[in-house]
This record gives sequence, C-alpha cells and structure tokens, in this order.
Amino acid sequence: MRVGRMQRDRLPSMEDEAQTYSLVVAYDGAPFFGFARQPGQLTVQGELEHALSTLLRRPVEVVCAGRTDAGVHARGQVVSFDAGMEEWAGRSLDSTLRSLNALTHDGISVRRLDQREKGFSARFDAKAREYRYFICNQPWAPVFAEAFSWHVKKPLDAEAMRAAADHLIGEHDFKSFCLAASAEGRRTMRRVDAITVTPCEAFGEELLCVTVVGNAFLHSMVRAIVGTLVCVGRGLRGPEWTREVLAARARTAAGENAPAKGLVLWNVVY
Repeated sequence: MRVGRMQRDRLPSMEDEAQTYSLVVAYDGAPFFGFARQPGQLTVQGELEHALSTLLRRPVEVVCAGRTDAGVHARGQVVSFDAGMEEWAGRSLDSTLRSLNALTHDGISVRRLDQREKGFSARFDAKAREYRYFICNQPWAPVFAEAFSWHVKKPLDAEAMRAAADHLIGEHDFKSFCLAASAEGRRTMRRVDAITVTPCEAFGEELLCVTVVGNAFLHSMVRAIVGTLVCVGRGLRGPEWTREVLAARARTAAGENAPAKGLVLWNVVY
C-alpha cells in the first residue's frame, strides 16, 4: 500500500490530484491522556489534528495505527489523513515537518511525512504492530530509564518468562488479557506472532525488553501480558500458568497490568 516517501525538496503541486498521507510520530506519553482525542484533555490526536488544521487552514481528522493509553509512549506511531494536493502548494517537505513540530507539544516528534495510495488507513492496512516493554531489573532505582521502564527489584527468571510466553503465541481468545469493561460484547480473538524476552542496556541501566508482535491488540493487552510474565519471572507462578489464564477467559485470572510508562509502540508494519 505504501507509495513512498515524498521528494525531499518539494511537496505535490496544485496540479496534482488529492491523496492520502501518513505521518510517523514519536511521543513521550507521560503528559498525555492517551492518544485518542478527549474534550478538555491533552492528547496526542488532539495535538496532531490541531497542528494539521492550523497548517491546512481547515479541520483535519487523523486515523492512528494503534490507540495508546495514558502514559504509554510511541517510537513509530503512524497516522493517516486526507488532503488536497493544492493545500501543499509552495511547501517543501522539510518546512512542513518543521511547522508540524513547531505546532505540537514538545513531547511529540513528527518524523516522517509520506504520500500513500488514496484511501490508505493507518489502522486497517496495518499487517503487524510491535510493542516493546522495558523492565529495569536491578536492586537500585534507575535514573535515566526511570520514566520509560518498570522497576522490578527482585531478579526475574527470564527463561521461565520465555517458556510462559510460548503458550501465548498464535491465535487465541485473549479476553483474560483485556480490560474487562472493554471486552464486553466484543470479539476478543487476536493473533500474537512473537514474544521475546531479552536483556538490554540503556544509559548503563540493566533492562529486560519484552517485545510483543501481533496483528492487533485489545485494550491493555500488552501490559496484562507483561504483568503476567513478571509473575512467572518472580517465581509466583509456573510457566504453564499462562495456558490456564488463556482458558479462563476472565481478566481476574491474569496478572496485574504492568505500569503504562514502560510500554512503547515501537513499529507498525504495512
């Protein structure tokens, strides 16, 4: 579906026909009440729509690849919107990106502007979404990673967490891993393609990175998966427990929701 990155020195001229565009956006989720627009609240969608509406001098609505909750971050969020070609007249790609970044909150970084096939949807055309969750697994409190990780002091058994994650791979009913209220009356089958638990380091802090890749996710699903895996990593449950959690189809059967601040929407595949 991707048409390609616009030429760096120009945007389409007035003679070109209307198209669909996408933005790749990164943001620090801490200041925002989630991605989705909410009256009277600071949201990522509200900021992006304000910037685009100011730039194009008309109301603009965007569609995102994945709605993130309050406090959740993004490295590669994708949003799509429609615009008439004549609206870009006289603007270069670089100047447009500069304007969008100047018009949005400091916690948002608009990194790419791409022209797409007409009708492209950041949400419905996505083939996979990758989330990464960062756990600071050391006795002392993190400094540089504090705002972007969950501090778990007790050493975690990463091998047990990997064994527990294996039961979640494939297409399953993930109702146990979904916010209970949002699951009522809705289809809760989802496909998870991969879950990895790997050590990493950031600014000298020892971290565990839980990467979850799937076609789509339920409300708070990744945070519930991580919270459940941490229960296993702490030795509170065995790796087979995740199979039982799936079968229960009840949110109370799974572990706690991991804190929002450790979760990052890392990448979206089209």
